[in-house]
Amino acid sequence: MSQTAGTYVCNHVFYGLMHALRLRPGTRGGFVHVPFAPAQLPPGSSQPSLPLDQLTEALAVVVRSALATTTDLKIAAGATH
Repeated sequence: MSQTAGTYVCNHVFYGLMHALRLRPGTRGGFVHVPFAPAQLPPGSSQPSLPLDQLTEALAVVVRSALATTTDLKIAAGATH
């Protein structure tokens, strides 16, 4: 569950995807929030960011992990306050 300023959009995209996939048994899906690259931010910004090479490697790890994982863990997480 996202608790940031983008809560509505991020959660809407994720839950929309999960809703669509309910009709496709065995098809997995997910959502990854990607931070800005430093070059996308105005000078002096305090927004979180990661260098493009780190973003690229992080997304590659996500994809490799998703492809290598055949069974999802069913755990409760997040906050609802």
